[in-house]
Amino acid sequence: MTKVSDILRTKDTRIIMVRLREPVSTAVELMQRENIAALVVKDVSRTEGNIVVGIFTERDVTRALATHGAAALAMPIADLIKRPLAKCSERDSIETVLRIMDQHQVRMLPVMEEHTVIGVISISDIIRDAVAHTQELSSGSGSAALHA
Repeated sequence: MTKVSDILRTKDTRIIMVRLREPVSTAVELMQRENIAALVVKDVSRTEGNIVVGIFTERDVTRALATHGAAALAMPIADLIKRPLAKCSERDSIETVLRIMDQHQVRMLPVMEEHTVIGVISISDIIRDAVAHTQELSSGSGSAALHA
């Protein structure tokens, strides 16, 4: 059974974050520069450091623009993140992750260990992993058939 940790081993370990109080325009610039569809949002606290509070996505930008027009670009990300933080652990199975994604209607989850984000897993990562496993199985059974 595939675990989140199995998928994280195959990914770039860099996690792009944005602060909760930053304007949407900063998030958009970061997503464009890094060629990514989402950012981990952190709240900076003097006593507890960086606290992950959510994921801000291109979909959030689109909804903000549709609701607020161009003024959305100047709004702080904090004004647009309303849902509770959906997250997973590196020990979770892919089935568990898919259930969490479905329940929260999200396509990405921060992978947390205690209070620290150690990665991000997306539906695309899960699909990529499933395709790789399917190819391994089909090439393995194909070679067995040739030797039979």
